[in-house]
Amino acid sequence: MYGDPERTRLIAHTAAFVALITLGGWLSIPFLPVPITLQTLFVLLAGAILKRRGVVPVGLYVLLGALNFPVFHSGLSGVGVLLGPTGGYILGFIPGALIIGLAYERASPAIRVGGIVAANLSIYTVGILWLLYSTGISLPYALVFGMAIFIPGDFLKGIGVYLTAKRLG
Repeated sequence: MYGDPERTRLIAHTAAFVALITLGGWLSIPFLPVPITLQTLFVLLAGAILKRRGVVPVGLYVLLGALNFPVFHSGLSGVGVLLGPTGGYILGFIPGALIIGLAYERASPAIRVGGIVAANLSIYTVGILWLLYSTGISLPYALVFGMAIFIPGDFLKGIGVYLTAKRLG
C-alpha cells in the first residue's frame, strides 16, 4: 500500500545528486583546456552514499546534459560539450561512480580509500584520452593541464568524500 521505501529513497537521492553535480558544475573556475569544478566531489559522493547505484544519478546527469538541459559546467549543454575537450571527463564520471560505489560496498577503509583513488584515476584516464583525441595536444601538456593541476583539489575532495560518507554511513 505504501510502496517501496528503498525505491523512493533511490529516486530522492538520484534527484538530489543530479542537482548537486549540476551545482558543482556551475561553480567553475575557467581554465584551459578544462575548467576547475566541484563536480567530481558530488560524483564520488554519489558512489560512496548510493554504492553501485551511484551510477544512476551520474548517468542521468550525463543524459540530461546530452539532451540540452544546462547541467554541464558553466551552464553548458548538448552533445557538443561531450565532443569537446571536457567530454571525456564528463563521460569518465560514469565509471568513476561505479568504481567508488563498488569499493564502498566493502567495509574496509583501505578499500574505500583505494576506491576514491581508482575512481579519480578512471576519470582522469577517460578525460585525458579524450582530451588528446579531441584537441590534438601533446601527452605531456595533457598530463599537466588535464590532470596534474587537479590533483591537489581532488585530494581534498577525496578527503571530503571519505569523511562525509563515514559520517552519513
